[in-house]
Amino acid sequence: MRNPERIDVFCNELAKIWKEKCPDWRFGQLMVNVLNSFPKDPFFYEEEETLKEFKKFFGINEEE
Repeated sequence: MRNPERIDVFCNELAKIWKEKCPDWRFGQLMVNVLNSFPKDPFFYEEEETLKEFKKFFGINEEE
């Protein structure tokens, strides 16, 4: 079984990005805009990879 703690880590990081980069977007706007930029089907990404793609979309350096 996957570690359920990964969910909190993912959601907290997503919330941080959303608040800092596009707080006026609704959740659906955030997901559609970012997921459309993924180079492959987003359903096959692990959470860590998904966050990397979100950061890439918003021009966030991995060290930030």
